[in-house]
Amino acid sequence: MDIVVLLKQVPATEAMIGIADDGKSIKTDDIKWVINPYDEFAVEEALKIKEEQGGTVTILSVGTDKTVEAIRTGLAMGADNGVLINDPATAGCDSLGIAKILAEALKTMPYDLIIAGQRAVDDDNYIVGGAVAEYLGIPQISLVNKEEIVDGKIRCNRTVEGGTVVLDAPLPALFTTQRGLNEPRYASLPGIMKAKKKPLDTKTLSDIGIEAPSPKVGIAALRMPPERVGGRMIEGESAQEKAALLVKALHEEAKVV
Repeated sequence: MDIVVLLKQVPATEAMIGIADDGKSIKTDDIKWVINPYDEFAVEEALKIKEEQGGTVTILSVGTDKTVEAIRTGLAMGADNGVLINDPATAGCDSLGIAKILAEALKTMPYDLIIAGQRAVDDDNYIVGGAVAEYLGIPQISLVNKEEIVDGKIRCNRTVEGGTVVLDAPLPALFTTQRGLNEPRYASLPGIMKAKKKPLDTKTLSDIGIEAPSPKVGIAALRMPPERVGGRMIEGESAQEKAALLVKALHEEAKVV
């Protein structure tokens, strides 16, 4: 079973985000970078399948030199090798362009199953996993919180509003992760040491035979949300008076009733 995990490096959720001088990007100087949390579920599930079915787990990512740290973390967790598409031309790509690049890279790699996070917590686009499957012409199941592989097929529980749908798909296939699928393991010290010796190939766009796709979507501007103002206590001699004053404030000041 050859499994490929699509991984993205993102700012840590507790990082303080500031807008860069160009007004279209974020300041990156002091940001801590981590594996996208939903991609951690993908790595863990790939390792569990490998332990049950045998095979290999490959981490595939598009990024910069910094992204090596995230791939090495995946290798320390137990993945076998990594592939990084590192090319300055990818900096201007949107999510659809990144999906195209990943799909082209996958065409040069063996795979029976591709696992991706349902979304990246930095841009929340929900695009890459599904678009990769579409470019490859393989089945895709999203928001999976349980899976099993039997007789060359994968059966997934997919969360929907108010319930769960059980879906079967032939392999090769791609699925995206949902919370509850698993609990990602920590990288052990021996795993960290072994990760330093595991193969990690770096490729450019020309190596996989593609030019940077033209973006369909661009960022016009970034703005910080307005600062929150403090609350105001409604004073009154009785509950009835307070209720009347509250309704008056909501009507005349907040203009919501």
